[in-house]
Amino acid sequence: MPTSLRAVPAVLTGVLLLAACGSGQSPSGDAPPRGRGAEGGVHAEALCPSQFPQYGSAPSDGRPTPAGTPSGTPSALPLPADDSPEDGVKVTGVYSWAADNGCDPGVTADIEVTNRSGEEATYTVVLGYAAGAGGMGDNVEHVVESVGAGRTVRSTVSLGEAAQVSDVKILKVRSVPTGEAPSASGPCPASGLHVYADQGDAAMGLRVVGLHLVNCSKRPYELDGYPELELLDNGRRPVDGIRILHGTEQISTGIGGEGPPAPVVLQPGEAALTTLAWRNTTEFGEPVDVPYVRVRPRPGDRPVMVTPELDLGTTGRLGVGPWRKDDTYRSAG
Repeated sequence: MPTSLRAVPAVLTGVLLLAACGSGQSPSGDAPPRGRGAEGGVHAEALCPSQFPQYGSAPSDGRPTPAGTPSGTPSALPLPADDSPEDGVKVTGVYSWAADNGCDPGVTADIEVTNRSGEEATYTVVLGYAAGAGGMGDNVEHVVESVGAGRTVRSTVSLGEAAQVSDVKILKVRSVPTGEAPSASGPCPASGLHVYADQGDAAMGLRVVGLHLVNCSKRPYELDGYPELELLDNGRRPVDGIRILHGTEQISTGIGGEGPPAPVVLQPGEAALTTLAWRNTTEFGEPVDVPYVRVRPRPGDRPVMVTPELDLGTTGRLGVGPWRKDDTYRSAG
């Protein structure tokens, strides 16, 4: 499935990187200028980016690994020609880190995220870039968690080990209320459930996405039926005119999600899954895209907002299968 269609939450892949040392929100909530830490903060230029060893790799000639304050200032690379914010996110700097400055070599991009909404939100940002002159393009997904309403925070994204990158662009921004952010692992949410969507699959216009639930609480959790879904547009407003079908047989066969629902009891650490299926056929009418889906595993449950990027075309239909126990799931713990 194309990368632009299948952006997944940061918690789901190893390429989603945390904010770099010294790049977080200042006490006032505003992003401090690069190299000038807020009161009690750090000097960003003196630190290696996160995901890089703080003092670089051990020298190959047997000399000891450097100790003390990280050294060196990265080399600035050209900024994108268009630096206008994309949904409140913009690239503010691109830097090359050489091996001789005490960090592992690589390229990073600084971004600023401004939350223009009225509630705290968690952002998933997709950056695209080309590696070197004539190099192949690549995308990186990065999550910035818990940005307060009206606040601006800075974060640093690792673009890998390429010596040079070019054409760094913000390709896509998705934001969900922090209280509804999906998770696949980590601390157990107040609901006692991890809920998330997978990367999905596509073939000949057929789209299939798995919706997963893990009972991370200390007591059994019961399911019987289908999840409740609310389809939302780019502004997280309800999308009307889409039929949500119970079962996926009317979309296609042999993709999971068929048959009647049956009771499922999940013991702590066990998981369930269901299937979302649709076609992106476009005929007469206006194509409908649904980037966000608010999910309640059963009526009355706390909602979780996932971003399965439903490109429904003009079909006006989305199939959802019943919850089934996922016997293939193995907890990381």
